[in-house]
Amino acid sequence: MQVTAVRPGHARVRRGNEQREVRTALLGDVAPGDWLLVFLDDAREALSPERAAEIEATLALVQSALADAPTGGLSTPPDAAFALPSASWTAEQLEAFR
Repeated sequence: MQVTAVRPGHARVRRGNEQREVRTALLGDVAPGDWLLVFLDDAREALSPERAAEIEATLALVQSALADAPTGGLSTPPDAAFALPSASWTAEQLEAFR
């Protein structure tokens, strides 16, 4: 989530249309524009913009899978930061794995 405003010990963050206030005690000082990994309303880690984009792409894939839509309504699937090893398996290899 990206920081939009700060006050001592807290930051206002945004991801898409979602906004919330999170505690920053684990990180110390943050500034507007910083990217944070947030869990249970606590900022857990400061992120580079590149890492934040990787996490966002992965979350988009998860949301798409949960919505049972292969691309989440997008014309092309979002780029994830990884590829599953099974993506290149043959049908026989997949069947043997079951």
